[in-house]
Amino acid sequence: MLLPVIAFILASALVMAAAYALTPRTATIEQRLDELTGLQPKAADSSRFHKAMLDAFMRIGHAAPKSASEMGKLRGKLICAGYRAEDALILFVGLRLGCALLFFAFASVILRGSVLTSLVAAAIGYLLPSMMLGRMAKQRQHRIRLSLPDALDLMVVSVEAGLGLDQAIQRVADELGMVHPELSEELRLVNLELRAGTARADALRNLANRTQVDDLSSLVTMLVQTDKFGTSVAQSLRVHSDTSRTKRRQRAEEAAAKTGAKMVFPLVFCIFPAIWVVTIGPAAIKFVEVLVPLVQQQK
Repeated sequence: MLLPVIAFILASALVMAAAYALTPRTATIEQRLDELTGLQPKAADSSRFHKAMLDAFMRIGHAAPKSASEMGKLRGKLICAGYRAEDALILFVGLRLGCALLFFAFASVILRGSVLTSLVAAAIGYLLPSMMLGRMAKQRQHRIRLSLPDALDLMVVSVEAGLGLDQAIQRVADELGMVHPELSEELRLVNLELRAGTARADALRNLANRTQVDDLSSLVTMLVQTDKFGTSVAQSLRVHSDTSRTKRRQRAEEAAAKTGAKMVFPLVFCIFPAIWVVTIGPAAIKFVEVLVPLVQQQK
């Protein structure tokens, strides 16, 4: 008796939230004047629906309970995935809680599952956004890791041409904007921090903390030590560039060596059954056609 009541309350709350989110708000005088004069055209229905959904998730995120430690970890994951907006954290919290409520309502009302099934569905809906965020962060880290040798080569050329390290970082960020946008964006942030008065060592450490890429962390450590002890930046960058290029080649060779082992499961579960049916199927049918009359005659 308790499950239908909970499902009805949650479904009603979701419907009310959706209706409240989709209800048009009273436009301000400036917005009405812009629409009438044609300076700001009205948004399409899809964009309005998208904005309404974002507003609904933002309201859920503001109303959800928050822990300081958990919010700090989520902020780090969002930054690692490339989301630095102020509202990204609230939106993610609302999205996670909203998915949990939607999965619970779907499992309890549509599928008419038990309490345990609905709770499991809610847990899946709660964990799914975090899993997607972790996957997006890993993909971004992989792209940054692959683009690092090219950036190091360009940085070596810039430093050997007479540019300072700060100017070389800005130059690399400008040149790699179209090819490697993730690394270019991170280097631009380093340059902005340097212009704002942040020490070079602190700006480089912030770069390593934002990306959480091991190769970039080793590069930052090398640059900080080079700046501290006064050694040649160009020589250190050239040695690190060779090492990074060797690591990239070794990772490619490792991935190629793992291909054979990864192909075993598709071969066994997908390709081999089809081959077995095509090759042995006609013989099995013929075998059954021959043996069945013999067995019937013996009986």
